[in-house]
This record gives sequence, structure tokens and C-alpha cells, in this order.
Amino acid sequence: MEWREEGALLRVRRHGEGSAIVEVFTRGHGLHAGVIRGGGSRRIAPLLQPGAQLDLTWRARLAEHMGNFTFEPVRSRAAQVMDDRLALAGLNAVAALLVSVLPERDPHAPLYDRTMALLDLLGEDELWPLAYLHWELALLEEMGFALDLSACAVTGATEGLDLVSPKSGRAVSRAGAGEWADRLLPLPPVLRGEGEAGPGDIAAALATTGWFIEHRLLPGSGERPLPPARARLVEAIARQG
Repeated sequence: MEWREEGALLRVRRHGEGSAIVEVFTRGHGLHAGVIRGGGSRRIAPLLQPGAQLDLTWRARLAEHMGNFTFEPVRSRAAQVMDDRLALAGLNAVAALLVSVLPERDPHAPLYDRTMALLDLLGEDELWPLAYLHWELALLEEMGFALDLSACAVTGATEGLDLVSPKSGRAVSRAGAGEWADRLLPLPPVLRGEGEAGPGDIAAALATTGWFIEHRLLPGSGERPLPPARARLVEAIARQG
């Protein structure tokens, strides 16, 4: 069994004496793990940094085996995150969420393209937080939990939408919510592409998308918390204000 494809490195773990198990995100093979022989060596380890773009070849005797990777580096993203706290937090959050949420070996080409575009913006601190929010919305949609924020689920109104149903993911107006309002999630205008998109607005919107990721996407439906790396990113975005 063999395939070759470019992908982004998400996570590296030591394996045995000098090897490493890596998890990569590719367009055609989704989240995929494999062993890199010598991946823990002084020569190879510096090339295996999260976010690195790699030209990968995977081989295994049987399709269900973990298999081995060989690779050629395409480019590193270390320069964008080395001295940039927000960029480093962002890269770590994206990698942690993908590893936590994606089923192994299940292709998600549109999400891969969105993810690569987002990673290419690392270091653009004025643009990145809003782009990341849009990426989380795309992640929810790709995994089958798209938020419908176009009209009130109760009244059909398109104005005054400031709540989201945690059950359906649909927008709800304050009037439509009635006595149930305190059981719904906030709908900051930036989630609908309206109003200000300052750090505080984006952090508030990420609290809502985070609820859906934690309770809809993560295994165990809320029993498994969001990766700590994502919380660090939200804190870094809020501090920008």
C-alpha cells in the first residue's frame, strides 16, 4: 500500500529509540498517522515542527496498518510563529482541534483548503483572529453542524437576532426566545458578518462556536473538554484589545 501527497504536520510524538509518530492533515487522505524512522534524530527532528508543509510518501503492507512516512520538507512555518505569541497560539489551536475532531483517514478537502489558507495568514495579526473565527464556522459546517444564523428559528425574522439555540444551531431573536432566552447562547453580530470585529467581539463569538465544538464535535459530546491550546488562543485574542 502506498500513496504520496503534500500535507501539514499537526503533531509529533517520540516512538522507540529514535523514531517519531506524526499526524498530518492532507487533502486526499485527511488526518493520517504514520511512523518516521529516525524522526527523533538531530538531523530530522528540527524539520518536524507543527505547521510544517511536507511532501509525504506513506507505505504499509496492509491498508489498516499505521505504516511509515518518508518526507521531503516543502516549507516551514516556524518563522511566522517564532516571535509572535498570537501566531504560535493560533497554530497550536488549529493543530489541536484538527487532531481532536477529525476522524482518521477521512478526507475533508474543503476544510483542508481552508486550513492551508488560514495557516498562510499566520503572522498577519490584524487579519488572523477574524479569519480563525471563520475557520471554526467552516469546521462546524464541514463536520455536519453548520450554524444557521440567517433568520429566527421561531418567528422567521431577520432582524434582532442575538441568540443561538444550542440544540439546533439556529439563530433566535429575543422576542422569539421569550422565557427561554436565558437557556440560549449569545449571537455576537460578528458571527453574522455584521458590526465590529474587534478582539473582544471575536473572543465573544469564539465562546459560542467553542460551545458547539465541545458539545457536538468532540467525542463524548461535552465529556471531553476543548483542547487547552484553543483556550490560550482565545485569551491571546482578547488581550489584543
